[in-house]
Amino acid sequence: MPKPKKRGSNHQRGAGGQPRSVQPFSDEDASIETMSHCSGFSDPASFTEDGPEIDEEATQEDLEYKLKGFIDLTLDKSAKTRQAALESLKNAFSSKILSEFIMERRMTLTDSIERCIKKGKSDEQCAAAGLACLLCVQMGSGIESEEIFKTLGPVLKKIVCDGTASIQARQACATCLGICCFIVTDDITELYSTMECLENIFTKAYQRDRDTNGVSSTHNTVLHISALLAWTLLLTICPMNEVKKKIEMHLHKLPSLLSCDDLNMRIAAGETLALLFELARETDADFFYEDMELLTEKLRALATDGNKHRAKVDKRKQRSVFRDVLRAVESNDFLRNVFELGPPVMVDAATLKTMKISRFERHLYNSAAFKARTKARSKCRDKRADVGEFF
Repeated sequence: MPKPKKRGSNHQRGAGGQPRSVQPFSDEDASIETMSHCSGFSDPASFTEDGPEIDEEATQEDLEYKLKGFIDLTLDKSAKTRQAALESLKNAFSSKILSEFIMERRMTLTDSIERCIKKGKSDEQCAAAGLACLLCVQMGSGIESEEIFKTLGPVLKKIVCDGTASIQARQACATCLGICCFIVTDDITELYSTMECLENIFTKAYQRDRDTNGVSSTHNTVLHISALLAWTLLLTICPMNEVKKKIEMHLHKLPSLLSCDDLNMRIAAGETLALLFELARETDADFFYEDMELLTEKLRALATDGNKHRAKVDKRKQRSVFRDVLRAVESNDFLRNVFELGPPVMVDAATLKTMKISRFERHLYNSAAFKARTKARSKCRDKRADVGEFF
């Protein structure tokens, strides 16, 4: 007798051979890679002007149908399927406003994100943290968003502070923690708690050995950078009395990070210093930084760095950022008086326009320079030819 077919045949199983209880897509759409392009529905460039009219309502229904499928797949037993579903949701949430759709499913999404961060491995945790950011961005500030952050906040903090978790997951959770707290929280206690969590991470990057001339980057540096930038973002919404405390605590320590051999750390430290100086002057008109001369020398060196051991792209990026940082730190009347630089040169738009040469004049100059250079090179070639003939 022929054996009866088993229910769990291959075509009924999902990724990893796991049974699939729900099949919301056709064979073509069931491919995660295919479904990840659902954001194309919102791309006007994907339709030709002369093509048939698009039924927007049907397109929206089709998109939401697929998104519901992705949400279901975040609970799949296969880690690859869960991660791909999270990435697909990220693509959709970052390309289209879906506030109403998300509002109706916010608790389901929150539960899925929480489960993926708690139980998943590095890549899945990173994807879940990224989706949490977009969830808060889509929801905006409000009671519903606060509920989401109350659920996810403790989980994110736990991963950030967990030394056994992967650096990439901790980095993603630190960024997510800062962005979500910035958007959502109105609770000053929660704000301070989040900043303290981030502070405990990036302060470990301060110069560990006072006898050395710089800070060496480690495998934790990317985490320190993310924590510092997230903390800096939250500092912008702190009350002024708290800002003063943070300035006193960090302004004398942050310059040590400018000597780190990691470009992104130097840039993050410089940007944070620029913000601290701006906030310090807002809180105290007579603010004075005693090590200003040493700091401006260091910033100026970074703004004009020509170190041959560094990549050209890195040098260009560093010089651009630190020129702005240097302006933020030194370009004010009080400091110009201290260093006897004289009053700032005020140039209006009309004067600035007259100082610039026109495009035609620049063209004439370049043409003349090109002709002179060609003529000089021709003479050199003639001399080399004569020498060749002589021998």
